[in-house]
Amino acid sequence: MTVSNFETSEYVDRLVRKVQALSKSKDASSRILIGVSGIPGSGKTTFATAVAERVNQAENAENNFAVCIPMDGYHLSRAQLAAMPDSATAMHRRGAAFTFDAEAFYRLVQSLREPLSTTSSTLYAPSFDHAIKDPVADDIAILPRSRVVIFEGLYLSLDREPWSLAAGLMDESWFIEVDRQIARDRLVKRHVASGIVPDAAAAEHRISSTDFLNADDIIQNRLPVQEVVPGS
Repeated sequence: MTVSNFETSEYVDRLVRKVQALSKSKDASSRILIGVSGIPGSGKTTFATAVAERVNQAENAENNFAVCIPMDGYHLSRAQLAAMPDSATAMHRRGAAFTFDAEAFYRLVQSLREPLSTTSSTLYAPSFDHAIKDPVADDIAILPRSRVVIFEGLYLSLDREPWSLAAGLMDESWFIEVDRQIARDRLVKRHVASGIVPDAAAAEHRISSTDFLNADDIIQNRLPVQEVVPGS
């Protein structure tokens, strides 16, 4: 199964049914929170988006019953990285766990765990603008009627606070497992296409010196998860 086939995969079908069952098992005051993690290039975004879209279709709901929140919005800004003691390393390692605002993410998850009521307000998550290469605050609305929130990001199953504290508030954690060569091939294309690096050789260097160091951290320090989804 390739990542491009996630939209029609048996795993999406089964996990959509699982999310529906979880939602029906709780009263209307409780949200379902799912964390989808995996190494760089594993297909997290594609998979999480597909599940959210299919849940909305299955529920005959608007696109805000289930919402997908990418972790890209919690990147520290370039200005914040530049202010670090070793700014050159911080900029090069952007994407490592220490280059995210994990505390802000944890606060959002805590807020989403508050019971829903008739007075609940809309909550907001940041997005990431790839044109300016920085987060955009309060750009993704999570409405009171958004009963299912699917997060996707590198460190959602990391056994290190505050990531682990946020994971403890999830109803379930899922991990996308992918062959490293497949992930590497995707990352080379992504880095060149996005303008992060000028060519494939520079992309290969970045993957070895940054992305796959992050992958080692993710795999070696992973919490137990409820679902392992093959992404190859």
